[in-house]
Amino acid sequence: MQNAPRLALSVATAALALSACATTTSQTPLPEAKNLALGQQAYADGPIVQPVEVLEDSRCPADVMCAWAGRVRVKMLWIRSGGRQQEFEVTLGQRTQLADGSILLERVTPERRSAAKVIKPADYRFDFRFDGGY
Repeated sequence: MQNAPRLALSVATAALALSACATTTSQTPLPEAKNLALGQQAYADGPIVQPVEVLEDSRCPADVMCAWAGRVRVKMLWIRSGGRQQEFEVTLGQRTQLADGSILLERVTPERRSAAKVIKPADYRFDFRFDGGY
């Protein structure tokens, strides 16, 4: 009978520990920042980012010869600790300072085509790379 309080405490501690594990493992990990759609959050090798809106897509269609290649600018969110959000903008092929490094919008798909005048927002996909955090 003297061991009953210790046994009850051990059982309660084990139950609490198991419930904490169940809570932690039920979260789905965020994807890496490749093939990311508008509105989708992902880890970009450190920061959590989310493309929100295509501000400009003036790329030359892939099936046309142009004097200027054009550019893509995207409005982004940096999701910080505590759920705080900070807006920033990225341009295809240019580094943008973020946190303790820089983020690069490496690729935007689909390519523009001369026959297709507009790309629907839901069709855009983005690849990002973050360098920093050393």
